[in-house]
Amino acid sequence: MAFQPEPAEKIQQRFFYQGRKFSFEGATLRLPNGVVGDWECIYHPGGALAVPVTPEGKLVLVRQYRFAAQGRLLEFPAGTVEVHEDPAETIKREIEEETGYRSHKWRKLGEFFLAPGYSDEIIYAFLAEDLELLPNPPQQDEDEDIETVLMTPQELEQAIVDGEQIDAKSISAFVLARPFLR
Repeated sequence: MAFQPEPAEKIQQRFFYQGRKFSFEGATLRLPNGVVGDWECIYHPGGALAVPVTPEGKLVLVRQYRFAAQGRLLEFPAGTVEVHEDPAETIKREIEEETGYRSHKWRKLGEFFLAPGYSDEIIYAFLAEDLELLPNPPQQDEDEDIETVLMTPQELEQAIVDGEQIDAKSISAFVLARPFLR
């Protein structure tokens, strides 16, 4: 069954903040069932993520410093979808910038809300196959601290079980990609 939005009625906006990549709002709302209450929401343009697989069957991940976590997390390459940008174009750019690989075969895995309790962000997940290591990869963004990591699917599963810090979007995309991996 396809997702059917049911917008709430905004009774009063309490505060609003516009940041570089997202906005934040507090508001009094009337839900579709008539309940009135106060909610906060982070509005985000969405993100695109790839599960890149080398011809040898290795997964290409990044270990990236994340300010909110105060440390490095293991993740699949991903990036924010720019205004009016197709998520497929976003991830083609991001995989090259973050890993130095280019994919010649793409498959959409699905899309999902990242944290619907407080954000409208949707992640668009793709499987990236037939990878080519670029001879002159593009420069990473100045504000990123990223290291490329190659792992087998079994090694990633073990890292998840062992409690390595891996973000939820990467675990979710890995589950979606699992049927296509060796």
